[in-house]
Amino acid sequence: MKVAEAVGRALYAAGVGQVFGVVGSGNFHLTNAMVAAGARFVAARHEGGAATMADAYARTSGTVAALSVHQGPGLTNAMTGIAEAAKSRTPLLVLAAEVTEQRSNFHIDQEALAQAVGAVPLRITSAGHAVEQACAAVARAVHERRTVLLNVPLPVQSLDVPEGALAQAAPPGERAAVEPSPDDVAALVSVLEQARRPLFVAGRGARSPGARVALEALADRYGALLATSAVARGLFHGNPWSLDVSGGFSSPLTAELIGAADTIVGWGCALNMWTMRHGRLIGADTTVVQVDDDASALGAHREVRLGVTGDVELTARRALGTGGAATRQGYRTTATAEAVTARVRWRDVPYEDDGGRERIDPRTLSIALDDILPAERVIGVDSGNFMGHPSMYLSVPDENGLCFTQAFQAIGLGLATAIGAALARPDRLAVAALGDGGAMMGAAEFDTVRRIGLPMVVVVYNDDAYGAEVHHFGPDGHPLATVEFPPTDIAAVARGYGFEAVTVRTPTDLKAVEDWVAGPRSAPLLIDAKVTRDHGSWWLEEAFRGH
Repeated sequence: MKVAEAVGRALYAAGVGQVFGVVGSGNFHLTNAMVAAGARFVAARHEGGAATMADAYARTSGTVAALSVHQGPGLTNAMTGIAEAAKSRTPLLVLAAEVTEQRSNFHIDQEALAQAVGAVPLRITSAGHAVEQACAAVARAVHERRTVLLNVPLPVQSLDVPEGALAQAAPPGERAAVEPSPDDVAALVSVLEQARRPLFVAGRGARSPGARVALEALADRYGALLATSAVARGLFHGNPWSLDVSGGFSSPLTAELIGAADTIVGWGCALNMWTMRHGRLIGADTTVVQVDDDASALGAHREVRLGVTGDVELTARRALGTGGAATRQGYRTTATAEAVTARVRWRDVPYEDDGGRERIDPRTLSIALDDILPAERVIGVDSGNFMGHPSMYLSVPDENGLCFTQAFQAIGLGLATAIGAALARPDRLAVAALGDGGAMMGAAEFDTVRRIGLPMVVVVYNDDAYGAEVHHFGPDGHPLATVEFPPTDIAAVARGYGFEAVTVRTPTDLKAVEDWVAGPRSAPLLIDAKVTRDHGSWWLEEAFRGH
């Protein structure tokens, strides 16, 4: 058996069952070996799309996924998606063929490229160690929550592995949960017992049903309100004390209540500039606590009074077992309850509709879609001026309802994000929310949606521009010709790929969406929504503070 086949079969045996990619000569045998072993392969139309599909699949499924690419340009084509995954600490395995002859047109320093974006570079170095090294790459991705680039040199791929080499292949096992120290747990309980208006903010490290149960129980005991970062949106869905998302996406009431908290505990949450509005959501006298199983994350973005190294669920459960059984009112007053019920959702905040005969207000559009589309949904959102509307106006059923690939803030990842999330959750309606810029960047993957038969809804918030730049630079009188475009019939583009499509200018045009939802959904649907472009989204000024 050749190394290429042995590595492919070993990776499947190690638990890598889903592969995305674009196959060329260098990764042909390796990819086919994974498929022959039992893995599901999805061919994307561009390596950039394949990378983000794999990232989104891994995030939504909670399992490690793989990206398979050709040497050299196959890898460079995928680098934006790989950078996003690496910044988000997605357990992802990138399989890249590699040339060793420096005079080859395909030669680049692939190891340096991986390191430049924060991925971990590894390599298959010999036939005798190929299976062991492949399984070690999977283990590192899983146990360290890292994006790993496994380079597979072409000369090594064609070597014969020793007899019985595949017997070494095995799943890496689950990542061990980090147990908090008793002293840290006692200190956390002491802080909570002194809090009068406590608030919990859960992030990526809290995205599990077990963590939700433990955090809600602890919050009930101390009267804490509950919020999440954007990547954990939906974790507390249905809880009457949930404030939804903390940060730039916060509704006015959410921002007000977070700002008035006297104690903020971040659970698996970085408490970074996006989640805390550059620190402005934290009061001058607020006690800040951070719980994370990665000690290096504690205090990385802001000073904290107490940092606890520990798994979120374990730490919350240990705190429940350490503190007294009596419950406190804390922040859960009657007035707070009434305000949260009436005003915490963006769709309940009054606004003046800016729509007319030619363009629909994105708030009106989003509220209508929230009512029309099934509640069991998984949403992938692209980046741009529009993004706050689908992210906050479309409700999600749980922490797996929104796949938020925004760590790198790259435009063009939204469609591929929704494809990966859709394959991880086939029981839900997949919704891709894009701007016209991101839709045109990722349009090649319309073919992938149709080819693999996804009954997806793609919503394009189309303002014929890179709206963020228009609204950031326009008020100062800068020329905008470089960021504005002639009208594009994106609905016609989608029909060319086999989509059903509708152009929406007014709420009455959404009748076609209702009909699609009620019908057989035999083809994906694209909504080319011509949205108003008179002003920037509420979160835009906040976003540009971080540039």
